Amino acid sequence: MGHIVYLMNLSLDGFIEGPDGSFAWGRPDEELHQFFNQQAQDFSAFLYGRRMYEVMSVWQTVDTEPSASGFMAEFARIWKSKPKAVFSTTLEKVSENCLLVRGDIAAEVARLKQEHHGDLAVSGPGLASAFARLGLLDEYRQVLSPVLVGGGKPYFPQLDHLVPLRLKETRTFQSGALYLRYQRA
Repeated sequence: MGHIVYLMNLSLDGFIEGPDGSFAWGRPDEELHQFFNQQAQDFSAFLYGRRMYEVMSVWQTVDTEPSASGFMAEFARIWKSKPKAVFSTTLEKVSENCLLVRGDIAAEVARLKQEHHGDLAVSGPGLASAFARLGLLDEYRQVLSPVLVGGGKPYFPQLDHLVPLRLKETRTFQSGALYLRYQRA
């Protein structure tokens, strides 16, 4: 059975989006985008909360845009091909290849782990925090961008308990970004 992996790009000061809600500061170069493409290819499914699902839905059409680079179009094709589960009580519907989840998070994650063989990627700090509180996150993967944004949405909202981790992998990119992969200890 696969792991539940929380993977996000974040600023050095710990934010996934800036004070204005923008992600533009973390736009990956080709090398880093290829890394994200490989990560996406290796996941068996994506798990999102409403907000992150809405942000990521832009990838539904990127591969049809003439101005899209080859690596961006590749990511769009990978993203569209993978099943997605969207945990939301406010959405009425989701797009093709997506499951809308409204029930018990722990029960749904257990079912998804049985259904999908391989690692499942969770994105977004709200959903990741809910998973962490329930002890459902197995790995934390961060790509630290060499920028300080000064505020915004933190990678991880405050938890009510300690989560011991052990470092499993690191990688440095030409841009100065740093990949850190931790597993629960």
